[in-house]
Amino acid sequence: MSPLFKSALVLGLLSAVGPFAIDMFLPALPTIAADLRASVGTTQGTISFYFMAFGLSQLIYGPLADQAGRKVPIYIGLTLFIAGSVAATLAPTIAALITARMIQGAGAASLMVVTRAIIRDQYRGYEATRLMSLVMLVFSVSPMFAPLAGSGLILLTGWRGVFAAMAVAGVVAFVITALLQPETLPKDKRVKVSLSAMARGARTLFHDPVFLGLTFIGAFSMSAFFVFIASASFVYTQSFGLTPAQFSLAFTVNAMGFIGASQIAPGLMRKHGALKIISLGVFGYAASMLALFALVLAGFGTFWVMVAGLVATFAFVGLVIPTAMVASLDDHGEIAGLASSLGGTLQMVAGGIMTAAAGPFFDGTPLPMVAAMMTCSLIALILLLVVTPRARMRMTPF
Repeated sequence: MSPLFKSALVLGLLSAVGPFAIDMFLPALPTIAADLRASVGTTQGTISFYFMAFGLSQLIYGPLADQAGRKVPIYIGLTLFIAGSVAATLAPTIAALITARMIQGAGAASLMVVTRAIIRDQYRGYEATRLMSLVMLVFSVSPMFAPLAGSGLILLTGWRGVFAAMAVAGVVAFVITALLQPETLPKDKRVKVSLSAMARGARTLFHDPVFLGLTFIGAFSMSAFFVFIASASFVYTQSFGLTPAQFSLAFTVNAMGFIGASQIAPGLMRKHGALKIISLGVFGYAASMLALFALVLAGFGTFWVMVAGLVATFAFVGLVIPTAMVASLDDHGEIAGLASSLGGTLQMVAGGIMTAAAGPFFDGTPLPMVAAMMTCSLIALILLLVVTPRARMRMTPF
């Protein structure tokens, strides 16, 4: 096995822990709401607050990864993730479950930010995007199979068994890190954490319109997926009458567009350049969501229309996210950990805010979900139009 494919396998398995903690319990959301006597909006807090904790915690892991190396933050994060999973398994109330989910999110964040930094340590440009796409292929097992696994566990153990399985997954990830993931940041390249150094690095990043533009384009592409994650189980079970197992299959089909597109993104980027692929993805994303919104608003929002529209949308999103992630870091190798953590924080917090903002409008029909996703796509499109002139001067084909 080549070093690149070995890295993709290990990093993909580690990166899957965070999505696994989201996707596996999606079929259980209606059951959790009923069991803990919580409203739909409050139950969706188990997702939105997870995202926010996930995002804010990256501000800690990035600088820590630059100072202590890449593996120490992973060990800390996995310890928190396992503790949060155990707490969620035992949660007596919805407030306790949301708190446990925040601990899970704070822990899982380490895997996302450190994985990006490890990729940046080893590769740049086309090879980095190729590795990122391979990593996404490995962790795409989560949206494909985690909901199905969650449905099976719900039938056998109830929703609490889903969180017990997450604790086991955290232990497995800990062992994988210890045995298979080498340290990629030598001691002589580590940067001591200091508030002044972080402030300088953050000032550099906040004054870089291309970094911010690409980061938020990725953020509002992710946000549509986050809104879908928080609402889909209720929409599919309440509006379309699907069982948890049927919802899991529908969720898997929706994810296939994203998975397929993310795998062809590196080749397209190598041939046409990052900016063209990001532009194609954002325009297609916005057009797909506008069309789906119009159909739903006109009363044509059937199950199959929803599935087809979301597959198309997530296919375009699959072009945007890996390309924008890599391109945003490309000029900041000396502060890759900080750049990765700040970018991840901005993206996850944006997703959490959009999910929380859409929650109060949920009425069991597809329209509020689709409207929120369309809003995300239009924001991404506006950002693209603003950032493109500056990005064209800076970015060259990889």
